[in-house]
Amino acid sequence: MALLTVQSLTKRFLVRKGFLRKIKGYTHAVENISFSLDSGRTLGLVGESGCGKTTLGRTILRLIEPTSGTIIFDQQNISEMSKSELPNWRKKAQIIFQDPFSSLNPRMRVRDIIGEGIVIHRSCSRSKVLEEVSSLLELVGLESRSMDKFPHQFSGGQRQRIGIARALALNPQMIVADEPVSALDVSVQAQIINLLLDLQQSRKLTYLFISHDLRIVEFVAEQVMVMYLGRVMEMLPAKGLALKACHPYTQALLSAVLTPDEQGNRTKKKRVVLGGEVPNPMSPPSGCVFHPRCPLAAEVCRKEDPVLRNIGQGHSVACHLV
Repeated sequence: MALLTVQSLTKRFLVRKGFLRKIKGYTHAVENISFSLDSGRTLGLVGESGCGKTTLGRTILRLIEPTSGTIIFDQQNISEMSKSELPNWRKKAQIIFQDPFSSLNPRMRVRDIIGEGIVIHRSCSRSKVLEEVSSLLELVGLESRSMDKFPHQFSGGQRQRIGIARALALNPQMIVADEPVSALDVSVQAQIINLLLDLQQSRKLTYLFISHDLRIVEFVAEQVMVMYLGRVMEMLPAKGLALKACHPYTQALLSAVLTPDEQGNRTKKKRVVLGGEVPNPMSPPSGCVFHPRCPLAAEVCRKEDPVLRNIGQGHSVACHLV
């Protein structure tokens, strides 16, 4: 059963310029995106920097207000909730931020960072809050005595564990993991990924996992959604991603990934080089937004915007040539 259903979600940011701050246009950050995510599953969201991945995740959580569209979470219409109704819902969905340092208040001790949500949303005694904080720290692999320390006294990986503990404090059903390992050393990335997978199994969590690393997404997710300039280019099963991907943009991303050969050496596939620059999101190109950089673009791509259509076996693609 779908825990999260997103229908025609759009987010456009006003752009104002000049001394009088006149409206000059809109930044098309997220355009007409629809998908569903089943309980206990992971949807991987990939794409280049600036494609709208983080904006989509934060819009789903109503950290950013959507321009239009519908967000259904656990049979509740989140997009129609008033600001006074949102606090009760926020216990069900949390976020892990990309930067484990800037996302933690440097003036607060760890016990207050993790316990803040518990204090706000529950009627707990001080001793009960500290007991839960201690339990959460041990759950994510940190010593309970470290709760009296400040964020700067931890390494990057340890700070991200604190961020994960904070997200778990209210026993959420879903977590938006916004590139949770991109700011960490490679040796630490595997530890955090394994921790997230263990927590998913033990707590029946649902993840929207945002990343630009296709290797990680293929490992953690069941389904992958590829974004470009605020649009969905392709949705497909994560298993066998390299063999199943058929959109030129997805194939270009995959060609840049190092893959092990039979001897275990990491090799590159034949690189698909995309020409030009990413278009200005204030004035996206007509037709398919990817056509100015697509090596296979035809005349129809310049005139008609492709619809995301199902081509079978849970695979959808927005391309005229597929």
